[in-house]
Amino acid sequence: MGMPPLASGPHGTDALRPLIDTVLDALRTGAATRGGPLPAGGPDTVAARVADAAGDILPDRGDPDALRVLVTALAEGAADPAHPLCTAHLHAPPLAVAAAADLAASILNPSLDSWDQAPAATALENLVTRALARETGATDALVTTGGTESNQLAVLLARERHGAGLRLVHGDNAHHSLPRAARLLGLPDPVAVPAPAGTLDPAALDEALTQVPGPHLVAATAGTTDAGLIDPLSDIADRCAAHAARLHIDASYGGGLLFSDRHRPRLTGLEAADTVALDLHKLGWQPIPAGLLTVTDQDDLAALHHRAPYLNADDDTDAGLPDLLHRSPRTSRRPDILKAAVTLKTLGRTGLGALVDQVCTLAQDFARLVDTHPGFQLHAPPTISTVLFRPAGATDDAVAAVRRTLLTTGRAVLGRARADGRLWLKATLLNPHARPDDLTALLTLVEGHTPR
Repeated sequence: MGMPPLASGPHGTDALRPLIDTVLDALRTGAATRGGPLPAGGPDTVAARVADAAGDILPDRGDPDALRVLVTALAEGAADPAHPLCTAHLHAPPLAVAAAADLAASILNPSLDSWDQAPAATALENLVTRALARETGATDALVTTGGTESNQLAVLLARERHGAGLRLVHGDNAHHSLPRAARLLGLPDPVAVPAPAGTLDPAALDEALTQVPGPHLVAATAGTTDAGLIDPLSDIADRCAAHAARLHIDASYGGGLLFSDRHRPRLTGLEAADTVALDLHKLGWQPIPAGLLTVTDQDDLAALHHRAPYLNADDDTDAGLPDLLHRSPRTSRRPDILKAAVTLKTLGRTGLGALVDQVCTLAQDFARLVDTHPGFQLHAPPTISTVLFRPAGATDDAVAAVRRTLLTTGRAVLGRARADGRLWLKATLLNPHARPDDLTALLTLVEGHTPR
């Protein structure tokens, strides 16, 4: 084997063309072998297939067929978010144009820790982050790996601004990354406010802010993980203003509603937040990762300021070279903004809004299908695109069992959520290509595999 070719440079495209064909063929073969949304057989069977395909993963002599073999194995053993019966998580099928842009980012391989490694990517990130920040009423945005990093970064910026005595106050419905961030950052134990209807109770928040010494960081949620619910953002913002509390809104799921003229009003109050978590690999249909944290006050970014002379020497910065270390707690950082920029430019607000409207309508259709079926119980009408349902009269053990059966047989991928003291099946509908027949098929599968 000669010297392996590079992906970029003058001969990179010639080297890549046959490899891309190999990858596409392997993806097609693997998906056809899988034949459904998930591989059949369960964890042990999948692990055995992967081990068999991988063989000696570090042989003495290389295998030129490794790309085909391993991509085929990965596709055969994948959970395919583009399959209409793959509905468990906030795991969207990526748009083809976004995946193509992501390939270009991988080939060019800029690293956004210094301008001389990513001149154009730096400029593009500045344009796109500010444009998306304006959607939330903010002035700037930092690129993150997703909701968890955005939430952790929001808590970090608040701590650096208000001190180590900062008290995080969040609803019982908040994402687990928020209290975890308080623990990791050495803050006092956070205060969990009741969310009896699945959303943060403003009166209980007001009581907590009155009784618990500050300074406070209130974390509200626009799109809960379990049910896709949106906290009363305007009311929460008013309570925060009355108590001089800082407000962070985790809109990792619901932030995509900003693209929809029909659904955007549900996020009224978002503009009052100091920071907002957005996540375009949910209602943005981007390959993972594609997170953002919008920031209203530029002074908050001083917390990330750091000097590393080989990356942002003072004289270079004074001479006009952009300083990128204050844009992330990470150092090496790929240009994840490219795929978002290409998507925004290609689809526009109308195109993205249509996708959002489609999956929200799909969830409404599925909820009606459940509600009119005598064999099922609907938890509540969907707020965004998540539907909680369960076989009527089934025990929690039966609900858990039918989900695992569908997973291990590879027939369907459903999530689970606990609400009102019971276990529910969760369908998170993020595939705009799914159709009514797919929804009927999903219910039929659940009905046919529920133990009685």
